[in-house]
Amino acid sequence: MLKIGILVSGGGTNLQAVLDAIDCGRITNAEVKVVISNNRNAYALERARNHGIEAFCVSPGDFQEREEFYEALLSKIDQYCLDLIVLAGYLVAVPATMIQKYRNRIINVHPSLIPSFCGKGYYGLKVHEAALARGVQVTGATVHYVDEGMDTGPILLQKAVEVREGDTPEILQRRVMEEAEWQILPKAIQLIANGQEES
Repeated sequence: MLKIGILVSGGGTNLQAVLDAIDCGRITNAEVKVVISNNRNAYALERARNHGIEAFCVSPGDFQEREEFYEALLSKIDQYCLDLIVLAGYLVAVPATMIQKYRNRIINVHPSLIPSFCGKGYYGLKVHEAALARGVQVTGATVHYVDEGMDTGPILLQKAVEVREGDTPEILQRRVMEEAEWQILPKAIQLIANGQEES
């Protein structure tokens, strides 16, 4: 059984997609053991608790130094002996110590077709604003392994989404979530849980 920890910052829609996929059997041989957020007001924490999953806030704001925060985060993660860490809308840089310790066991879902609209400054609505400003006709989402770079790790899955006339960043964000993120994140976890991924 693959033991998963999910790191979130906001509402937790990708978390919900994973929980739903486990509940309906699209993800097998895996369970979410813990959900951790940097934001104590993140609705994702409530989603987790409603599902009977342990949920915690480990916030940089609670520590004097960034290194103290990183140590506390890694300590909390280590308590669960996790096989896989999933960044599902987690808006904090992952410490290098965590990447080294969990090499090839951290994945992230990003709301674009990497290498487009990724890296420093590209998160949330900013990704979709950039896609619309560039005038692309196709965007999408990517699940990739996390390495020391920003959105530079090996890609597991991608799914394309059409950009439509009249799209706003908000409308495009919702379509990318529904048609791509919520589809490929559970699929990537299923591949990893059943040893079918190529890392």
